Amino acid sequence: MTGATFFTASLGPKRLELLRELAAKTTTIALLVNPDNPASVADTASVLASARAIGQTVKVLEASTSRDIETAFAALVRERFGALYVGPDPLFFNQRHLLAVLAARHALLTIYGDREIVEAGGLLSYGATRTDAYRQAGVYVGRVLKGEKAAELPVVLPTKFELVINLQTARALGLTVPPTLIARADQVIE
Repeated sequence: MTGATFFTASLGPKRLELLRELAAKTTTIALLVNPDNPASVADTASVLASARAIGQTVKVLEASTSRDIETAFAALVRERFGALYVGPDPLFFNQRHLLAVLAARHALLTIYGDREIVEAGGLLSYGATRTDAYRQAGVYVGRVLKGEKAAELPVVLPTKFELVINLQTARALGLTVPPTLIARADQVIE
């Protein structure tokens, strides 16, 4: 087995850092994960370890269906979380419009692992560049077609990452994004 992966649990601390930069006054951050995805275990562990190291309180909420996402947002509102970290997950990618709408409706500062959620109206994302992973997969297909054995090719990890900020969403939330964060962004949606 070989290929390219989007697995980026090691980005958890960086995502938490970026979210804290926007939500400096938030005392507790919610972390939304899909308990049915084994990869969420590593992401959750890295985020919680990073949070403990800096004294940040993080509460884990779980969702494995769109109904669970709505239930999690009800809990976020009830418990008055000011910020949300949405773990990278195919469910959350597929439910990106729902996530963006709910985060906007409840004025939650939210970071995602997929730029497509920010393009759908989310606030901020930091994650692997899909186009680079697709390019790497294409290179591997070419290598296999030229005779290399797939079993001898290692799985390729992401090498390019991007920070995407939606300033329209920030304005709607009444949020001023620090110029230093905008300067570091790979894309700013006006």
